[in-house]
Amino acid sequence: MLLLWLLLLLGLLLPILAMLWQQRSRDARPSWLIRLQHRVAWGALGWAAAWQQRKLEQSTLRMGQSQHQVLMWCLKRAQSPCRLSRGNTDMSTFRNHLPLTKISQAQEEESEENLPPPALPQYHGEASLQATLLGLVTLNKAYPEVLTPGSTACVTPTSPWSNSVPWLRHALGRVSPIAAKDTRTLLLEALMSPGLRALEARTAVELLDVFVVLEADGKELAEAIAAGNLGTPLPKRAAELQKALEQGPRGLALRLWPKLQLVVTLDAGGQAEAVAALRALWCQGLAFFSPAYAASGGVMALNLWPEQPQGVYLLPPGVPFIELLPVKEGTQEEAASTLLLSDAQREKEYELVLTDHVSLTRCRLGDVVQVVGAYNQCPLVRFTCRLGQTLSVRGENTDENIFSAALAQAVGQWPGAKLLDHACVESSILDFCDGSAPHYEVFVELRGLRNLSEENRDKLDHCLQETSSHYKSLRFRGSVGPAKVHLVGPGSFRVLREALAACPTSSFPPEMPRVLRLGHLAQLLQKRVIS
Repeated sequence: MLLLWLLLLLGLLLPILAMLWQQRSRDARPSWLIRLQHRVAWGALGWAAAWQQRKLEQSTLRMGQSQHQVLMWCLKRAQSPCRLSRGNTDMSTFRNHLPLTKISQAQEEESEENLPPPALPQYHGEASLQATLLGLVTLNKAYPEVLTPGSTACVTPTSPWSNSVPWLRHALGRVSPIAAKDTRTLLLEALMSPGLRALEARTAVELLDVFVVLEADGKELAEAIAAGNLGTPLPKRAAELQKALEQGPRGLALRLWPKLQLVVTLDAGGQAEAVAALRALWCQGLAFFSPAYAASGGVMALNLWPEQPQGVYLLPPGVPFIELLPVKEGTQEEAASTLLLSDAQREKEYELVLTDHVSLTRCRLGDVVQVVGAYNQCPLVRFTCRLGQTLSVRGENTDENIFSAALAQAVGQWPGAKLLDHACVESSILDFCDGSAPHYEVFVELRGLRNLSEENRDKLDHCLQETSSHYKSLRFRGSVGPAKVHLVGPGSFRVLREALAACPTSSFPPEMPRVLRLGHLAQLLQKRVIS
């Protein structure tokens, strides 16, 4: 109730202050009004975050009870026919009446009934709100200068904060407060603000795209800044942009914004390569923070430790209802039964199983986590791989981690090359009819290398054999052919992501696949091969 009244008060006060903020000159120094607006916003944010922190503490101290309450909530609000009692249903009854299904199976069933896919909606629930409120407060404690007025800019139309709370961008004095702007306009406004301390983008792959576009269109962007296309002409700033670009990609962000400390993106599947490329090139020397991990369209886990290395998340006991399916070592077979979050064991690996209140279907997400610690009774996890991103042309099951490690090892042997992105295709998807044994078709986008020699191409297959004994055995017998590597032109994966985002069943944000199962997506990359 307190939060409701608080938000109502803010709804009346902050739009007026935000409008006054917009009317001020971009170059004006913070006035008493701006400082007041910022203090009011942080006061409200602090109260709301403290309330969410108390709720999180209470729920994580009583994990079993909390998860049972979440299950009852889902049953009571189920929008699909349900044979379960909506009263006191225990876990055994729940499991017996709702068998496990994979996302692909559930989507096929739901499409026949013209119902939305069960694991793809974007959740705006408790986890989403907690990720935003608690993430902002903890980020402010770790990097207090980052969230001062005019210090943060988002360069993608969608923010990495899963629940943006519309007044926050205005009240906290962010650069480019209107999220409806296109990426180019947002980038221009960020470039016009040399005092930035934090750079935001929805995901790391989208931020990588922004920097690639910045380098490709740097001259046009500099001309737009010099001409004052978005306001006051800034010829000096345009000259700084051109000079920074002339020195290459390494450390570009800090040359453009000398006070920059932090990059904020929303973590999701398939982001590791983009983060590694950003750290090694454009964002060298900057800290990275993800307030949450998004899987299958919703917030699955929270990150409340900005000062810690990226990758440790808390699985909260909220909506959607999450179970853990033990992963048997060396296989993809599931165990006999799922576990509640409170039953998770340290160092063990589990696949996430999600049940939402829309379709009431227990879906295996394919996202695998390893338990690395505990927060009260709540597991702290690292996301390790996605079972749906496994290559298998002869039953070898080369998972995402094994292939990525082999590819990184191979790229490390290609002089001057930096991996920006990659995708794999099983040869049968592309309908090769040359009589060769089944094999992997690998598409890579690189920086620093414009041509691949046959010797370099062969290194990937050798690295795969070193990494996977099963793959090596199949290669020795000739059951599997050598992996074929293709270099695609700049921007190829941006085009792929645009095609993925256009799919009706695309998650939000769209996870970056490493194994393409659809022929038209594979052909999209095949048409852009340059070597």
